[in-house]
Amino acid sequence: MSHKSDPFQAQFSGFFNTPHLFFSEIKTMQPFVLQLDKSFLFNKEVRSNIRLGQRVEQFVFEELKQFEDITILAENIQIQENVKHTIGELDCLFLNKTQPVHLEIQFKYYLFDDSLGDTEIECLIGPMRRDSLIQKLNKLKNKQLPLLYNKSTKPLLERLQLQAETIQQQIYFKAQIFVPYGSNLSFKTLNNDCIYGFYFNYKELPKFKDCKFYNPQKVDWLLDLDTYVDWLTFEQIKPQLAIYQSENYSPLLWLKFPNGEMTKCFVVAW
Repeated sequence: MSHKSDPFQAQFSGFFNTPHLFFSEIKTMQPFVLQLDKSFLFNKEVRSNIRLGQRVEQFVFEELKQFEDITILAENIQIQENVKHTIGELDCLFLNKTQPVHLEIQFKYYLFDDSLGDTEIECLIGPMRRDSLIQKLNKLKNKQLPLLYNKSTKPLLERLQLQAETIQQQIYFKAQIFVPYGSNLSFKTLNNDCIYGFYFNYKELPKFKDCKFYNPQKVDWLLDLDTYVDWLTFEQIKPQLAIYQSENYSPLLWLKFPNGEMTKCFVVAW
């Protein structure tokens, strides 16, 4: 199916097919690991202009509804200290049979850079080097999950007839990981199925001069690879990449090699 016919369904499929990054406890946090046997049609009405992170939340909520034991109690709940001051948000509260669960949702694109630390978790960084996996895990552990126990959350829990002490907390964490071009890394602690491609620096672009390129917009980073897009030659995409490079921007691209093989990749300005 072409992603142009139904962008949300195609983005949903790419999200759905992206694996969970963790299957066991990470920094004392429990991952959400339930998986459906097969995908389904995403037909929820969603505003077309919402950001990638908000899209993913909507995709997760619809996915949760497919599990027969899960009942969603609340989504995207703003927690306010007083009327004007929002101190944070709980992504989702649901029941799994009778067990209440507080779920925090993440979907990330990370590049593996072994100069950043000694463990795999320390070596994952966002394409713009602004956010790292370790920072995100620390924020979940120290800020997002503890919000459940904040006194300002109590009225919400009382309305739902819940007590914070009885609620399990889980993180829903999917990721697409990119490794340095030419390396054949395999992870010991992270899910290897999350490796989606490679990254390289702008100065290495000539190595791919015989490839075709596709430059998806940010919300389409979710998409699975598809032959039927408007591929550009190296010469055609160069002006766009020159602008990105001047802005120190690291885009996600699709590459199609002369033999027809396709991959996602990042071109980085660092």
